[in-house]
Amino acid sequence: MKIKTFHEAPKSLFKHVQTVTDGDYALVHLFEEDKEYLELFKEAIRKGREVILDNSIFELEEAFDAERFSYWVKELRPTWYIVPDALENSKKTMSQIAKWNLKYSDLPGKKIGVVQGKTYDQIKACYEYMDKFAEVDMIAISFDYSYYTSSFPHSNKYASWAMGRVKLLGDLLKDGIINQDKPHHLLGISLYWEGEFYSQYPWIYSIDTSNPVVFALKNRSYERKLTWDKPSEKLFTLINTPLEDIDIELVKENILWFRKTWNG
Repeated sequence: MKIKTFHEAPKSLFKHVQTVTDGDYALVHLFEEDKEYLELFKEAIRKGREVILDNSIFELEEAFDAERFSYWVKELRPTWYIVPDALENSKKTMSQIAKWNLKYSDLPGKKIGVVQGKTYDQIKACYEYMDKFAEVDMIAISFDYSYYTSSFPHSNKYASWAMGRVKLLGDLLKDGIINQDKPHHLLGISLYWEGEFYSQYPWIYSIDTSNPVVFALKNRSYERKLTWDKPSEKLFTLINTPLEDIDIELVKENILWFRKTWNG
């Protein structure tokens, strides 16, 4: 089964990126301030595109307000939406999704629950809660848990993050925790070549990242040099980049190279 790819992109590049991706990834906090951005995703829904609505926790460092998030789920009617979680806090994440299920059980779209925690035991417990009790349609695993730097120590933290997630998924599978009948989403990446390790995991449904786009905005090619770093800029800060400042072919080259890496 092919791993579906979703890449955030500047508004000017949005329709170009759609030609080489499987779906679109929306950051909810931008809906509040940018009607043009919102309309791009409404049009994507009208066209039958698969859309994931994110709660913007990576950008804001805390999840978007639950009440406002539920409003935007109703307004956009995405294919999937990520229930507000709490960074590396397994108990709070489980509590939040329990409250969410009580209050917002009738929302359109399919529900994604994010696994959080600081230790393997916390991550495992949160995963099992999402799988068995939270009634989610898909389970998400992040790219940058601090746990990775201890489970796979390396002088390059990006290598720790990439290989740490590879090890985490392998450990969860070995321990019989992974529900292979449920789709999984990978939240972000540190190094694009991480995808080389997942060809035997048909339960990984999708991956989202702005990485190939941001690299191209920095005039850097995946194909010409193996990457060992990650640009510090978050895509939402580049959302208004004008098209004349973008090498469209380099963006597409990086995305296609990413797809090749993640799908063989």
